[in-house]
Amino acid sequence: MITLSSVSKDYGSFRAVDNLSLEIKEGEITGLLGPNGAGKTTTMRMITGYFRPSSGTVSVNGIDVSKDPETIRSIIGYLPESPPLYGEMLTYDYLRYVTGVRKITDETAIRRTAEICGITGVMHKRIDQLSKGYKQRVGLAQAIIHDPKILILDEPTTGLDPNQIIEVRNLITEIGKTKTVILSTHILQEVEAIANRVVIINKGAIVKDDHTDNLRAVKNGHYTVRLALSGTDTTKATEFFSTLPGILEAHQVPGEEGLITILVTAGTEEDVRPALFHTVTQKGWTLFEMSREKQSLEAIFRELTTGGDHD
Repeated sequence: MITLSSVSKDYGSFRAVDNLSLEIKEGEITGLLGPNGAGKTTTMRMITGYFRPSSGTVSVNGIDVSKDPETIRSIIGYLPESPPLYGEMLTYDYLRYVTGVRKITDETAIRRTAEICGITGVMHKRIDQLSKGYKQRVGLAQAIIHDPKILILDEPTTGLDPNQIIEVRNLITEIGKTKTVILSTHILQEVEAIANRVVIINKGAIVKDDHTDNLRAVKNGHYTVRLALSGTDTTKATEFFSTLPGILEAHQVPGEEGLITILVTAGTEEDVRPALFHTVTQKGWTLFEMSREKQSLEAIFRELTTGGDHD
């Protein structure tokens, strides 16, 4: 659905996005994660057509964004970090203004969008009298009022209190059930709570791209598998596991009484569980547990990024 091919963006002598290639499929909720200045906002603005790439191409549904930005904007909803709201306007009047700009003739669009975003109770209040959380909801409403197939959100929970953050995250998750969503953030919990895929960007380049669960499981090609076994000769399990290809070490740890619990460290991104399972069955042991241990995205984020200078 969305394809970036060798895309770069220069500001004078500074390169904000560097030869970035990315493909986002329909229905995915993708988190663009990176430190401030990593190039996330620039990347999103090139997808929306607001910025032209210095080199490379961006296409949406097979359409080159640079050649037909108006068509692209009709199928994309965009919420920038600072929503384009007019404080002196009533919420209803503002959404009516947006429908006029977008030439929306569907009379039910405002009511439908207000219900989705949970703002029916503030439709006749001035926007500058709303809480930050409700202002963000109104910003989301303007982004989806034309029922776009794609929703792009730039730091959508910045400045919100904890309760407002949870409410907006839940709203984005609900909207994401029917749309392709791209979410940029430097907040790790945001990605864990909302996205099913994370693309980590640093200094304008992708340093990691994977499903959230896989990314937590792998750390520089190393990850841990926990096994709980019973049977004869299981005391030698660590010795057997240590000889398998791709295994760095295996050691016994405290676990459930009556079982042998072992942590196996793999030195490869390939899944070693099939080989471990084969060894267990070959030895005639009973397997009670085999799980791939997860680590926090925070640790991965620290290792993969060192900060940037421009966004």
